[in-house]
Amino acid sequence: MQRSTYPSPAQLKQLLMRPAFDITRLFDTVGAILHEVRDHGDQALKQYELQFDKVQLTSLKVSADEIKEAGQQLPSELKQALQQAYHNIKAFHQAQVFRPIEVKIAPGVVCRQVAVPIQRVGLYIPGGSAPLFSTVLMLAVPAQIAGCSSVSLCTPPSRDGKVNPSILYAASLCGVTDIYKVGGSQAIAAFTFGTESIPQVDKIFGPGNQYVMAAKQLATLYGVAIDMPAGPSEVAVIADQYADPRYVAADLLSQAEHGPDSQVVLLSDSSELLDKVDQQLSSQLSTLPRKEIAAKALSNSLAILTHSIDEAIDISNEYAPEHLILAVKDYRQAADKVKCAGSVFEGPWSCESAGDYASGTNHTLPTKGYARSYGGLSLDSFIRKMTFQELSAEGIRSIGQTVMTMAREESLEAHRRAMEIRYQDVSNKK
Repeated sequence: MQRSTYPSPAQLKQLLMRPAFDITRLFDTVGAILHEVRDHGDQALKQYELQFDKVQLTSLKVSADEIKEAGQQLPSELKQALQQAYHNIKAFHQAQVFRPIEVKIAPGVVCRQVAVPIQRVGLYIPGGSAPLFSTVLMLAVPAQIAGCSSVSLCTPPSRDGKVNPSILYAASLCGVTDIYKVGGSQAIAAFTFGTESIPQVDKIFGPGNQYVMAAKQLATLYGVAIDMPAGPSEVAVIADQYADPRYVAADLLSQAEHGPDSQVVLLSDSSELLDKVDQQLSSQLSTLPRKEIAAKALSNSLAILTHSIDEAIDISNEYAPEHLILAVKDYRQAADKVKCAGSVFEGPWSCESAGDYASGTNHTLPTKGYARSYGGLSLDSFIRKMTFQELSAEGIRSIGQTVMTMAREESLEAHRRAMEIRYQDVSNKK
């Protein structure tokens, strides 16, 4: 890790700049894929699967037999782990269920707010060397609780035309049976326009590579919503002299192994702690199966020595990390000062891995500084809040003059008249 000692505000701004990648450079390539899928449906999807995933498919949908077989293939230990994670994630998201609001605003004016599910959602789950079955739970559990009427899942198949059994089993736990063997930007295209096999959706969820991210951004131009902008995964750790350097190093490495572009930042007011973490990083890195990936991420990562923990928190708030670990003695006090982070892990025992898998919180979080303006995925991501209002004759008398005055001053005469004719009627009935 690169180390910086007491950097100035100008130096900090430079140090905390994330690597820039202009995703718009991919729009021509990805846009062509979207248009091909729009025009040729399943035929285009199968061609792209052959081109990109090197598999010849006769059917895109995963069969019920394949889903059943997946449950039989998985070791019982993994199935039990998935079941516990499902239970914990469901419990936390179930607690987020919106309670309807009804307020009597004025005599004769009643306003209500209710939550309704997004009807059709598409979940994208990356495959490859590390199939993200945990992300299936993070997306499908809140969709299940929200009551979305159509939940479709796309994930790339392996070269034998199969979907990773852990992905299928996790989906089955959440009641998702509409699963399709389609990956990459072509999957996003299918969600955007619909094909003979895959239904068009109202909102797309899930991580992916730069092509997937570009496709999701283009999907918004065709009236399809997405969960949030996304970039490489990241963690910031704030550690004081009392932190265990073994834990800190392990947390940094758990993030670094995601990918060579993962962002890792360590903030501490203790030079001695930074030295000990460096030693632990070297020791622990050598034993990791993905050590080349983690090493590359660490080479672009940063350790900053600050004057105080409060200064470290200020820097973190400016950076707005996806994950923030508070490895400090007074972590509750520190947590109260955190303003911008996707998810916060408090104290020595709260490793990021817990949130990634089974503590119950959602691991789909804002990156690239979007934690300043976005929250992580939650039950709210799968619902829409609708308002209702009912005015009686008494309500017209209560707010009629206010509405007419405001409409007149905005030069919206039709607005004013819509109220005026009612106001005259109720006035005449007095």
